[in-house]
Amino acid sequence: MIYTAIDFETADNGKDSACAVGLVKMQDTCIIDSFYRLIRPPRSWIKYAYFHGITWDMLKNQPNFAEQWHDIEAFLKGTEAFIAHNAQFDKGVLYGTANAYAIRPPEIPFYCTLKGSRKFLQLQKNSLDCVCSALQINLQHHHALSDAAACAEIFIHFHKQGFPINSCLLQ
Repeated sequence: MIYTAIDFETADNGKDSACAVGLVKMQDTCIIDSFYRLIRPPRSWIKYAYFHGITWDMLKNQPNFAEQWHDIEAFLKGTEAFIAHNAQFDKGVLYGTANAYAIRPPEIPFYCTLKGSRKFLQLQKNSLDCVCSALQINLQHHHALSDAAACAEIFIHFHKQGFPINSCLLQ
């Protein structure tokens, strides 16, 4: 099965404000490719620059989501399911940004490693950085590609431990 771990960084509270995307493609439990792009959001105010370090100066000359969709869609070719840590958020950003540009994203299931972490791991906190620390996974937190790669590694860990992956399915 081909999965793609997905992570967005956003400029503000709007679900249409994707300013970076990280994608990590996996075939079964092997990472086979990755993709990272900065995205010019619809508004120039970058509320969350203090989190991810992405500024308007870095984004103002980047293509917007619609202008990058062809490359994103090409990377997603063959993907049968998405994986995200807090998948509800990333699914919301994917659909919100796509809808803002009249783009139809793939209608494939999302698996949530946050949901899986809560179910399978005995941690006090299940945030991406805490799970990565517990599983000794390298992470440059709030960098979309690093977050997506870490999410892929968590999912691989679940597979290798024999955890029932379907319990990570976002409903």
